[in-house]
Amino acid sequence: MKKIGVADTTFARYDMGGSAIEELKNTGTGFKIVRYTVPGIKDLPVACKMLIEDQDCDIVMALGMPGALPIDKQSAHEASSGILDVQLLTNKHVIGVFVYEDEAKDEKELAWLADKRSREHAVNTYNLLFKPQELRRKAGKGMREGFEDVGPLEVSE
Repeated sequence: MKKIGVADTTFARYDMGGSAIEELKNTGTGFKIVRYTVPGIKDLPVACKMLIEDQDCDIVMALGMPGALPIDKQSAHEASSGILDVQLLTNKHVIGVFVYEDEAKDEKELAWLADKRSREHAVNTYNLLFKPQELRRKAGKGMREGFEDVGPLEVSE
């Protein structure tokens, strides 16, 4: 049976892992979910590597909510770099799902965005593992997770 790992943090102000897991369960079957929660986003790379190597996950979601300060953005960059390294070291996809606190105009929109982005990336994760043709069909369409899609560019003559 395939395994999907969900790595999330206590630093996040919204239960992004819970939303992702709920959406995965609504999306399909034929897999087991393994959740691993760590304190902060810089802990996500090793959590993802452990889910892949120790728990035999076939794909992992890494969910985090960096703050709005420059140090938070630097930490998110470092975490993203580590997540890229994990993918290269393991030959497994790790879908990074970050929601920055300054992306939303208020806390209500921030919670909505964290939930929506987590759920939309959960569907992407499922599709990447089980239905890659669904992603191929959407190539070049300007899809965005969370806020509105921007749409494809058209060639003008």
